[in-house]
Amino acid sequence: MARIIPIEPDEDAAIDAATTILAKARPVAIPTETVYGLAADATDPAAIARIYETKGRPRFNPLICHMADLAMAERHAIFDPLSRKLAERFWPGPLTLVLPLKTESTIHPLATAGLDTVGIRVPKGFAGELIRAFDRPLAAPSANSSGRISPTTAQHVEADLGDRIDLIIDGGPCPVGVESTILKVESGRIRLLRPGGVPVEAIEEATGLDVERPKVNGTAAIEAPGMLASHYAPNASVRLDAKSVAPGEALIRFGNQPVEGMDQAVAVFDLSVSSDLAEAAANLFGLLKRADHTRANGIAVTPVPDHGLGEAINDRLKRAAAPRNA
Repeated sequence: MARIIPIEPDEDAAIDAATTILAKARPVAIPTETVYGLAADATDPAAIARIYETKGRPRFNPLICHMADLAMAERHAIFDPLSRKLAERFWPGPLTLVLPLKTESTIHPLATAGLDTVGIRVPKGFAGELIRAFDRPLAAPSANSSGRISPTTAQHVEADLGDRIDLIIDGGPCPVGVESTILKVESGRIRLLRPGGVPVEAIEEATGLDVERPKVNGTAAIEAPGMLASHYAPNASVRLDAKSVAPGEALIRFGNQPVEGMDQAVAVFDLSVSSDLAEAAANLFGLLKRADHTRANGIAVTPVPDHGLGEAINDRLKRAAAPRNA
């Protein structure tokens, strides 16, 4: 089983332990402000291959490469003026930019799934300090089995991947709770590839531009993580926009909504009793896991507003409810 090392009270010891494992081309589970990531050296093909193997992740699905700061990012990707503006405004933070890869970049093609672009993010807190100490970019998808619910605590990682990895760094619950927003700038236009921790409204306010939203139909080319139609899925089936609860179902509601038949639910959870979307985002994956652990025959989810962080919440819920791959 994986060792679990807390960041507090000795962050330096946690960084030393993590860099030791990373230097052996092995992945380490680390906390970020979004979700826990399965981090490995983005320049080492053996390390990247171990990420895919550990997660059971399709190799056509590219990995986000995390940087210590904008200066490190500039060594690997080409920034147009609008992408630079977004980076300066939202980094460090839960924003990923898909950018042209520099020919001299040392990021291995396995991390980019052979694309000539790379998804780059500068995370807050421990992850950024670890990258600075390691002095190489880290590929770090969510630290869970591919397609399943993303982890927001070290215990979530241990329950899923604890027998497949050497080390988990425990930084407590992730404050954002959903993955990063992914954007791609093309000819002065901003395309949203995945909604996430930075609301689209904040991006539009910062740039004065409308953001073009994606269609979730499973037919678009995979340009970034989180674009598979079925993703973030519990074992139980998920039913959205529920107005009632069927016998044997668990219920996840929002805003303390009364729901017909909730007295016969296997269990009842609330994303946010006070209808706070930030709280709901932080609770989403944890409550999906708790609902799944009840062994209910299905999970009913009441409607969540589709503005602000609600857009990211609804994106994850739609993918969790999508038909599963055989």
